[in-house]
Amino acid sequence: MLQRSITLTILALLISAGDRTCAEVAKTKGVDPQQVELFEKFIRPTLVDQCEKCHGEERQRGGLRLDSREGWTQGGDSGPAVIPGDQESLLLEVIRYESGMEMPPRGKLPEATIQAFEKWVTLGAYDPRVEANESHLEPQSNSPSPVDGSYWSFQPLTKPEAPRHVDGEQWAQTEIDYFTLHKINENNLTPSRQADKETLIRRLYYDLIGLPPTVESIKKFINSDDPNAWERLIDELLNRKEFGERWGRHWLDVVRFAESSGGGRTLLFPDAWRYRDYVIDSFNRGTPYNEFLIEQLAGDLMESEDHLERQRQITATGFLLLGPTNYEMQDKDILEMDVVDEQIDTIGKSMMGMTIGCARCHDHKFDPIPTADYYALAGIFKSTRSLIHSNVSTWNKVQLPLDSEQETFITEQEKILVSLREDLRNNKEKISHLQGDQKNAKQIQIDTINAVVLDDVDAELIGTWKESTFTRGYVGKRYLHDDNTGQGEKSVVFSDPGTAIGTFKLFASYTPGVNRSSKVTFTVRDADGETNVLINQRQTPAIHKSFHELGTFRFTEATPARITVANQAGQDGVVIADSIILAPSSQSLDQTFPAFSSKKTAEQQKEIESLKSLIKSLEAKVNEQQKSSIKRPAAMAVAESDKPCDIAIAIRGVTSEKGEIVKRGVLSVATWEDFPELDDRQSGRLQLADWITHPRHPLTARVMANRVWYWMMGRGLVTSLDNFGSTGSKPSHPELLDHLASQFIEDNWSIKNLVKSIALSSTYQQSSDSTQGNDSDPDNQFYARANRKRLRAEDIRDTLLSIGGSLDTSIGGASIKEGTTIEYNYRFDSKRRSVYLPVFRNTLPEVFEVFDFADPNIQQGRRNESTVASQALWLMNHEMILEQSENAARQLLSSKVKPSQRINHAFLQTLGRVPTKMEREILEKSILSPNLSTSNDLELSEAQDRWTLIYQTLCQSIDFLYVN
Repeated sequence: MLQRSITLTILALLISAGDRTCAEVAKTKGVDPQQVELFEKFIRPTLVDQCEKCHGEERQRGGLRLDSREGWTQGGDSGPAVIPGDQESLLLEVIRYESGMEMPPRGKLPEATIQAFEKWVTLGAYDPRVEANESHLEPQSNSPSPVDGSYWSFQPLTKPEAPRHVDGEQWAQTEIDYFTLHKINENNLTPSRQADKETLIRRLYYDLIGLPPTVESIKKFINSDDPNAWERLIDELLNRKEFGERWGRHWLDVVRFAESSGGGRTLLFPDAWRYRDYVIDSFNRGTPYNEFLIEQLAGDLMESEDHLERQRQITATGFLLLGPTNYEMQDKDILEMDVVDEQIDTIGKSMMGMTIGCARCHDHKFDPIPTADYYALAGIFKSTRSLIHSNVSTWNKVQLPLDSEQETFITEQEKILVSLREDLRNNKEKISHLQGDQKNAKQIQIDTINAVVLDDVDAELIGTWKESTFTRGYVGKRYLHDDNTGQGEKSVVFSDPGTAIGTFKLFASYTPGVNRSSKVTFTVRDADGETNVLINQRQTPAIHKSFHELGTFRFTEATPARITVANQAGQDGVVIADSIILAPSSQSLDQTFPAFSSKKTAEQQKEIESLKSLIKSLEAKVNEQQKSSIKRPAAMAVAESDKPCDIAIAIRGVTSEKGEIVKRGVLSVATWEDFPELDDRQSGRLQLADWITHPRHPLTARVMANRVWYWMMGRGLVTSLDNFGSTGSKPSHPELLDHLASQFIEDNWSIKNLVKSIALSSTYQQSSDSTQGNDSDPDNQFYARANRKRLRAEDIRDTLLSIGGSLDTSIGGASIKEGTTIEYNYRFDSKRRSVYLPVFRNTLPEVFEVFDFADPNIQQGRRNESTVASQALWLMNHEMILEQSENAARQLLSSKVKPSQRINHAFLQTLGRVPTKMEREILEKSILSPNLSTSNDLELSEAQDRWTLIYQTLCQSIDFLYVN
């Protein structure tokens, strides 16, 4: 074991040949720009609403103020409230209810808010409030903004000419290169050489399809003398179905895609996969980006040519419903506004690079977005049906259209099923009545009782009684109860109109229960006067569990039956009034209640047996029909509200505190003309989508062009991909960004064309090795070399499965295992591409968690990139590494690859290159005995073990983990 560990260590060091070390590859990150948004969206509003009344300017309980950074830093009687980075900070302990102090005292904060505070502390507790009481600003729709519309990102889009006559212009192959070369020269840098073919093909494969090139593909490209081989390779990869899987996953990061709700008692989204497949398909078919956005915002409002296009458009609007939501929230107004806020926040950052959500509580502190603009947008989404309310609300669902033939077939099948179910229900009721089976029937039909029945529906009610049909065993349509209120004020009077003359046995029906009164008085008036009968309604009635005998009474025409139930003072529970049964005194119980009698007549028994047989047959037909019927597909999708309307500003973001009503509209800072007038039937989503995707919009094309550049180059021209506001970064190449954005629009918003133009540039094709003098640009913001990029979590997993020959390349469809009801303890054992693994908000595959998969709880255009020990341990010890290394070794040894070429093959397969002379020598000396690399004499089992070790080692190396 020790020898094996030493061998692994030596090989890993050698395969990271040259100066490439983990320390060099890892990058030091600056402050996360999302800290500003986190504070403005979650922390500041919570402190204002929940904390500052007792810990602000007017009152300082415990000597603590929370209305400024200085306040919580100094702390109160118990010390500092927050210590940046410390998860044991006092503030966190009290909001978690983990200490003797529980704050806020009115009730624990929502879990999502607590998690936001934990993240805020972890990231350093950013707080811009220098002066106390700064957070008490009221929203003013016309107040001046900290930044006006002159900021670069709000300026009209232009298409700058590429600079000409730059030093070294022979290096430039495309317009892009002239822009980057100009900056390289300005900063006294030198472009790196063109990367070798092995590096280029591996880079392009991962960038375009997220998979390694095959050994055959590498050899073919390297040996080709076709001057257009590179462009042909680009076109080939752009047209592969894996392109949509790779680039669709990029977009799923941007729009916080997940398949569970995350909030409260997390719920599964069983139909979310339809949106994922829609995204993948859109990238593959080359859907213009502007159309792609319109479909997601308002696809249900677009015209369509056929049912397939209509399905796509409806499914696309699932974009609006995929956010983290606590559907258990009981205040539905707050729930709706939280969903609207999440929608606005996601749209703002994903499509326009704007942190609009910060303006929910007050005018944006840094960008020209007044609160009125926020609520103009909020009105659009408040006029959209996203939720279906119940105790636990749920998301809106829409049935997808089918072609005419399918529609006709399903409609007929549904009619048959409805008819069968109706027959089944009717026959079950019949047999229930015959058997007196109260387990299957709540209601006792009056016509099953052979006596005079005085039901509560005909009784005289004094006071307010409540109707109920909840408990089994009541007579007629309902029964009544007094709601345990108004004692001494309520009564129910049952009167016989003269039907029952003579001597009769009386029975009272009631439903027993632990909350019933134990002393309910029934007063019977007959020819001999009045008699009071006391009943304990907590006890089950003695007769057929539904009827209690009151006694035998004599009625005449002058004194017909009159029975009164009253909730007299001193009752110790609910009083029930259901029915009174009057049966001739000579009649037996079996005669009075024949449906309950155990002495069934032969005819009854015969009918019961016949019904049982019919019911069994009907149940079989229903099951068969359900199995054979085509299920009508449904999607998570929005629809127009029944009552679209403008809404009022919520003061400080508090839903119940209304300000002025704002007309539905868009961001005034990015508007070139008035927003269209909306009628009472329109939410405004389609008009919003048209505004966002208009060629004159200053943000949309810039934001997406920057994203594509980032996905190809490893660094954005604007590094804050989701924030083009004043707290984000400014573009390193503003002219290039505008050039790309303008060309993007001219090319009919084609993402594939933009990808190809970048891949054809010398800038993209550079080596990642730094040339002399380029050390002055350590972050490579001027692109004098290619960025070395670490494989994403999905790339690592898919590559391992590919190397081991285990990758399932099937396309699309549901990803959550059938029968799954919760996300916890889910086994991620599928061999499909990673884009088809379920993405749960609280449970992710281990490889995703270790290698910085996008957090599905937040909108995140740029992934974090950490270098931590758990990554190395996963690569060394995880069963996937061991299993796929063994599979790869087995396949290599059984393949037609010559023994002398096996080392080269293994290196090309895993690292995309052949081994160096030193690496080959070490392999042959340390793992393979002399000449065994070219010999077949080694025992097969030992050869399997040694080649497994080689693959395992290669997959732990830096050259495997990074694309140069």
